[in-house]
Amino acid sequence: MFTGIVIDQGLVKRARTRRGITEVEIETSVARKLEPGDSIAVNGVCLTATSAHHRRFTTEIMSETTARSTLSDMRKGQRVNLELPMRPSDRLGGHIVQGHVDGMGTVLRVEEDGDARRMWLSAPADLLGYLIEKGSVALDGVSLTIVEVGTTSFQVALIPHTLDATTLGSAKPGTLVNIEIDLIAKYVSRFVNGTRVSNKERIT
Repeated sequence: MFTGIVIDQGLVKRARTRRGITEVEIETSVARKLEPGDSIAVNGVCLTATSAHHRRFTTEIMSETTARSTLSDMRKGQRVNLELPMRPSDRLGGHIVQGHVDGMGTVLRVEEDGDARRMWLSAPADLLGYLIEKGSVALDGVSLTIVEVGTTSFQVALIPHTLDATTLGSAKPGTLVNIEIDLIAKYVSRFVNGTRVSNKERIT
């Protein structure tokens, strides 16, 4: 379980795919806090560290995850958002994030708003129904507040800290991002409307 508060941008040092499994090595100061078997969110996807050293850790990504998320495009030199799982004693600074991506969205437009930035994104129609104005959404593992929801897109605002501390600062039209909708919204919709996100669209 995560909160959508990115603690570091890791640097992909190696990405190699064999027999449907992509092994990725990431350089980050967070690696010293990891042990093999620990969970870590990479661009919002919950993964397992298979090895960890002082400055680097490795993880394995199965084909189902690469098919359903932007991790299919992992490459050497890429920056990724990283977050360690929350502890029961931690502050819930963002919102509850599982690291189970529901789908992908595309950045449509980016506009400067003083020192901040507004971003419009497309999303699959079956996910837009879970988004509400002033609600929460995780984009590439970053907890954000939704500014506006349209019929085919939605808008978020990025403060200077988010632009500096996460990969969303370099997002531009055409950039693909992982979307995880609010867990509470899923359950409320299930109980009220009897609907749910398709298992085919969930990343585990």
